[in-house]
Amino acid sequence: MTRQYRAYLVGENGVFRSAEAFEADSDASALRVAQQFTRRGNVEVWQLDRKIGLLLAQATPPVAA
Repeated sequence: MTRQYRAYLVGENGVFRSAEAFEADSDASALRVAQQFTRRGNVEVWQLDRKIGLLLAQATPPVAA
C-alpha cells in the first residue's frame, strides 16, 4: 500500500521554500525518492504530521577549468 509523503525544500533560514508531494511504499522508499530534491538544498521528508528525516543538500561537483 502506498502512502502520501511531502518533501520540503528548506531555505537557509530554516523556512520551507517549496514542497513536492509524492507516494512511496515505505519510509525508506520515501527517503530514496526525496533524495532527488537535494540538488536544490536540504530537504525534510514528512508523512502527514510525522517527520521521516532530513536529507542534506548534494555538494555541487567542481567545474573543470
